[in-house]
Amino acid sequence: MLQLPDSPPRMKISVSADESYNLCRQLTAKYAKTFYLGTLLMSPPKRRAIWAIYAWCRRTDELVDGPAAAMTTPETLDRWEKQLESIFAGHPGDDLDVALVDTLESFPIDIEPFREMIAGQRMDLFRSRYQTFDDLYLYCYRVAGTVGLMSTAVMGIDRKQNTAPWNINRQPYIPSQEAVALGIANQLTNILRDVGEDAQRERIYLPQEDLARFNYTEDDLLKGVVDDRWRALMRFQIDRAREFYTKAERGITYLSPDARLPVWAATIHYSRILGKIERNDYDVFSQRAYVPQWQKLRSLPVAWVRSQVL
Repeated sequence: MLQLPDSPPRMKISVSADESYNLCRQLTAKYAKTFYLGTLLMSPPKRRAIWAIYAWCRRTDELVDGPAAAMTTPETLDRWEKQLESIFAGHPGDDLDVALVDTLESFPIDIEPFREMIAGQRMDLFRSRYQTFDDLYLYCYRVAGTVGLMSTAVMGIDRKQNTAPWNINRQPYIPSQEAVALGIANQLTNILRDVGEDAQRERIYLPQEDLARFNYTEDDLLKGVVDDRWRALMRFQIDRAREFYTKAERGITYLSPDARLPVWAATIHYSRILGKIERNDYDVFSQRAYVPQWQKLRSLPVAWVRSQVL
């Protein structure tokens, strides 16, 4: 768990770039099994870059949601942002930062999505409820939509789509909105899967306006009530998440050909968590929805076909 002291001394870096990437790989494999499977389908340079980005995002999230989160203050996040600026200046603060510094030398990644993610963690410090979906959307954009923007810079764009003479002066389409949509879809999926766990921490991410729409109360949620009201509320939330997946899928065709298969695979794998919730009769309080490894592997041919024809 990461905690930053008030005046952190510059840490002596003790690893090479390759060793740092391996640390990031291990962290990704441990905490994001579905995501990690998708990265294995990427080319080695892109795979390693995504591991470096994920490691930074994971550690950022741990500041607010990890075991020592109670010790995190706004000043902690201020210092973390200063360390981010140091990374983008080419100066890693610790061993895991080495991989991200190396990644920045190879891919045109902007610092703003990283800043926005830290802003999302600031929201988690002070908010445990969201009145409207617009409020929740901002949170999802900051903590997950930004990951789509970071990743698109690594995935690359298919520039061969504009080789016709009449397209010679046309800029290639960059699917930024679709990348954000995928991040938001994934975050909404996380929220629906983890309703029970979040409730135990007194956090409710489902919009208050949606609870009221289906006449389902906070007290019902904290007690884990699964009834017709809850099922209707969850169907509504799942439909919304799937709309974001649909929007995200339209952008995959614009990615570099070698990136389409892993993105399709990860999208299919993660979206199927919603189906698991449905098959569990929307009970996210007493059982966790997950996709078994064998089902992930069985979906790879589907992902490959989509990467070739869509």
